[in-house]
Amino acid sequence: MSNPFQDQLLKAGLVTKKQVQKAQQDKSRKNKQQRSKKEKPVVDEAKLKAQLAAQEKAKHDRELNKKKEEQARQKAVSIEINQLIANNCLVRDESCEIVYNFEHNKKVRRIYVDEEMKRNIAQGKLGIARIEGRYELVTKAIAEKIQQRNAKRVVIFEPEEVVEENDPYAEYTIPDDLTW
Repeated sequence: MSNPFQDQLLKAGLVTKKQVQKAQQDKSRKNKQQRSKKEKPVVDEAKLKAQLAAQEKAKHDRELNKKKEEQARQKAVSIEINQLIANNCLVRDESCEIVYNFEHNKKVRRIYVDEEMKRNIAQGKLGIARIEGRYELVTKAIAEKIQQRNAKRVVIFEPEEVVEENDPYAEYTIPDDLTW
């Protein structure tokens, strides 16, 4: 592409061909520099988007790792509780013919015990712990350890008597031998 003004100056002899070529080279360099300046922000935006995406992915990965670590910790605690219950549960045999009813998850559950076990449960010396869908009797010390790790796994341990101020039956006690 020739510039008509440059052509006129060349014909008039005011400039040489070298000067015209040098001017065209300078002009093309400026154009290239301007284009490269315009393109850099686009590249920077792409880099920024990539960095933001990498940061979001790293944040997401950290959250997933935290969740996995928490699940692994809970699984380890559950296994530890299962071992505590399995190794320290009281053996119940054929002599355990008394049905001991208790409430768990808003349902009445039952466990077969003997007279001494029933008395110890009522006094808070024994607790009932849940392991793999069944219920086992454990001593007070073991029930405390289980309760420290996961309170939901201990069903009954030292039942607290909640007495309301306006309870008309507060002065009457429930006998220990009452079965329902």
